[in-house]
Amino acid sequence: MTVHFGAGELHFELVDGWQRRPQGWPLEDIAGVCTDADDNVFVYARGEHPVSIYSKDGEFLGSWGEGRSSQFSTRSHGAFMSGDGELFLVDDGLGRVGRFSLDGKVLGTIGPVGVVSDTGHQPGVEGSVTHGGPPYNKPTNLSVGPGGDLYVSDGYGNARVHRFDREGALLQSWGQPGPGPGQFQTPHGLRAHRDGRVFVADRQNDRIQIFSADGEYLTEWTDVQRPQDIYIDEDDLVYVAELSWFPGEHSSRLGPVTELLPARLSIYDIEGNLLLRWADPDPNKHGYFTAPHGIWVDGEGSIYLAEVAGIWSVARGFAPPDAHRLQKFARVTGHHSGEPDRNR
Repeated sequence: MTVHFGAGELHFELVDGWQRRPQGWPLEDIAGVCTDADDNVFVYARGEHPVSIYSKDGEFLGSWGEGRSSQFSTRSHGAFMSGDGELFLVDDGLGRVGRFSLDGKVLGTIGPVGVVSDTGHQPGVEGSVTHGGPPYNKPTNLSVGPGGDLYVSDGYGNARVHRFDREGALLQSWGQPGPGPGQFQTPHGLRAHRDGRVFVADRQNDRIQIFSADGEYLTEWTDVQRPQDIYIDEDDLVYVAELSWFPGEHSSRLGPVTELLPARLSIYDIEGNLLLRWADPDPNKHGYFTAPHGIWVDGEGSIYLAEVAGIWSVARGFAPPDAHRLQKFARVTGHHSGEPDRNR
């Protein structure tokens, strides 16, 4: 079945069954995904096979990280590929931001490892952070700025963004818990634009906050739902993976949630104008989402959307155990002849 989203210049087609996992491999939650200069796809999973690599056509190329319990926890979280081919992997369970070569060699760490900073956070209690603290208390993701500075969102047990130089020396931190400008409630992902601005997915505040390179609050986007991760391409298209809200939950901005707000994928221009969005109350439909977590766009414009369906949707009985964990949407050139399947 061919499934299309959008039309014209923004037209994508689901590549159903793209990823050809080795026979016998378990279906694992995928926390992050990114591609290298050759558009090989690096998949960052929670389970027996932390890092696996596929060609853009879905051929399995290899894996690493297995069998070394000290290298990865079951809380793999964020993945980022730098322009010079270094892979940054964030593990909130270990409290570590690691720098790796593409064949799995540890090149270093950014900030401390295994240090739980004082933020008032109570483990397992979301929203219990009382004040911002130094690195780290469950970091979530990393992005490299145009000058080489490294930005880390410290989101589950903290409410801050930390800025390091390219060698890993801490330059500054900003953020406190709350809903105001420059405050955060679970900064879950971030992306540094080539002009230096830093876009932060302020998840529990249902917004994206935008800062200067040195942390000055500039503006925010609020046509956003529980943003998990952000990708900005060379054409200044902004791709956002957005998590669902379930009835009975409470959003600090939207208030009590009385009906399902399904997970979705949204694309904006650089000024925050919505260009394309798709979602469906049934996350098991081809091309829709159970639990978006990481997002990346390759050199051909194809979108990779990683999901943590097991911990989020399967555990709630909202999706079957074999729910998809990684989907690819190929960018289609020209116009689709039929009516596009889209939700704007």
